[in-house]
Amino acid sequence: MYLDGNTLSDCQETANSYNKYFLNIAKSTNSKQNKPSSHNPENITPLHYLMQYFKNPFPNINLKTTSTREIENIIKSLKPKNSSGYDGISTKLMKICPPFISSPSAHTYNKFFSSGIFPNYLKYAIVKPLFKKGNKNKISNYRPISILIYFPKILDKVTYNHLQEHLNKQGILAEEQFGFRADSTTNKTIYKLINETLNSKLIVGGIFFDLEKAFDCLKHSILLSKLQFYGVNGKANT
Repeated sequence: MYLDGNTLSDCQETANSYNKYFLNIAKSTNSKQNKPSSHNPENITPLHYLMQYFKNPFPNINLKTTSTREIENIIKSLKPKNSSGYDGISTKLMKICPPFISSPSAHTYNKFFSSGIFPNYLKYAIVKPLFKKGNKNKISNYRPISILIYFPKILDKVTYNHLQEHLNKQGILAEEQFGFRADSTTNKTIYKLINETLNSKLIVGGIFFDLEKAFDCLKHSILLSKLQFYGVNGKANT
């Protein structure tokens, strides 16, 4: 294979090239962007703005135990797919056996919550390069796709349900926050924009940001500090 001006002789060498590039995406992107800025001379952190708006941190999240019914409902909501992670178990297979796996799964997930430990073997993924556009021989035109096993995905959904309940109960998310929320789609954004502004003959302006490699370059320290401010502490923040 010919990649970035180099001829790769075998599959292992090709995989190593992709792996090296994907592992260094965040480092190379941040090295271009992390320059001293005159707009933030006091090095103000994101928590500074949160404390200005909310004044005080939020109460701690209550991580409830999950139930077999919740696990079964999550499994039913999964899209039936033939793809699988390294364990070879697809969602099609999981969707036909909830009565047999929901109880031990609920017990296992509750152990994870009570201990604050997520086993390393559940973090393993099959990573495949997906071509985006442009020259197929240029490695930067590919992005990594991680194929995870589905059991930790169920745990992700359980955690999401608990976190979403906490955010809604404490009123943390603004009403104007659309996307990635239940019953809050881009169609509702358009409706709100038209109904409340254009129909009132108001001038509408928009600012759009296209952040390069935003997910890869997310600083975990910032994310964890914000979660802690929102009340995600203790075992929930380990």
